[in-house]
Amino acid sequence: MKLRRSRLVVLAATVLTVAASGLGIATAQAATPACGVEYRVTSQWTGGFGADVVVTNLGDAVTNWAVGWSLAPGQGVTQAWNAAVTVTGTAVTATNVSYNGAVGSGASVSFGFTGSWSGSNPVPSSFSFNGTTCAGPPAATPTAQTPTPTPTSTPCPDPSTPTPTPSTSPAPAPIRVWMAGDSTMMNASSCPIGWGSQFASYVTSDVTVQNSAVGGRSIQTWLYEGNVTSTKNSAGECTLSSTAYSARWSAMLNTNSGFKTGDYLIIQFGINDGDSACPRHVGTNRFKDLLSVMATAAKARGVKPIFVTPVAAITCSGSTAVGNRGFVAETTTAAAANGVPVIDLHAKSVALYNTLRLCPNDGNYSTGAVGAFFCNDHTHFEAAGARQIAGLIATALRAQSIPLAAYLK
Repeated sequence: MKLRRSRLVVLAATVLTVAASGLGIATAQAATPACGVEYRVTSQWTGGFGADVVVTNLGDAVTNWAVGWSLAPGQGVTQAWNAAVTVTGTAVTATNVSYNGAVGSGASVSFGFTGSWSGSNPVPSSFSFNGTTCAGPPAATPTAQTPTPTPTSTPCPDPSTPTPTPSTSPAPAPIRVWMAGDSTMMNASSCPIGWGSQFASYVTSDVTVQNSAVGGRSIQTWLYEGNVTSTKNSAGECTLSSTAYSARWSAMLNTNSGFKTGDYLIIQFGINDGDSACPRHVGTNRFKDLLSVMATAAKARGVKPIFVTPVAAITCSGSTAVGNRGFVAETTTAAAANGVPVIDLHAKSVALYNTLRLCPNDGNYSTGAVGAFFCNDHTHFEAAGARQIAGLIATALRAQSIPLAAYLK
């Protein structure tokens, strides 16, 4: 797969941080709302932009939340993730979805959206959290201390209100999430940026992401780097000069520094494997066999594998984005044969492109919403696109009740 850098000019991240504490309802049981909000413009193009919002709850724990702000003239919201967003006139309200309503004191929750603009695209001047305005930055760095209450005529606390007891649920043990895949998954600081490089922003600090995805690799060249020849055997498969594993797979299998019980291994191949020529060529049966090899080795070390179908490029049929990858069925079949959960990222990415209305387009991948999502080709991602693809993985972990979801923010 040929990698090309985008000439897309991405707006330097714009950050607005606001924090304040306010008065609650005048009863003894009322919480004292307080919040901090970081609003970051992650990318901007003519007529559109992407933004991330991180909300820190500086008051009492909440089970549901709503963040509000006002749009400037010409601004709009077109799509959101990790929140349900409604717009009434210029008023925007982002509310929690089913899995992220509970936010403890001092904890944070994040969501993102794409928007439209004309004229100018200023950051909001203020936010509200559950109806209380977060007005202006504090004079000093906020600390997690309880403010001294001002004497009031507030009645005594209701003795019938039970005192909360500490949760007896143990905190998840620290783990590593290992990743094996190609350029659409790999780490990079500029285009092409793989979605694996953005996954850490969706998980807690108990997770270390060890991303060993490498551009241009099929599953066989990833496993046997340097030992896959340019010659095919009678079955049409590329022959191996040695069955020695690559350094990256050997590192995962290392008993001292590699896989540990409780870790996860996320595997995504199938984009380069369809090459007709060696060394990248992999037949469908060989592809399934090698997925089985990886899953079996991981399980033997107490690691939980997760298969992911290849993420889609952007291909339009008129105004509709359509699928364009092979090895989707093979990935699903191998998952069933090995008792491994599978995330159909191919289908989910196509659905996302349609939600974002990336079709039709004129094939120009350097401007507009398509340019903000993709590099100067139809395959690789800018940071904003990679982050949204990683969000599809996070959402699927919860929706499919895959245990790794316990480590999501």
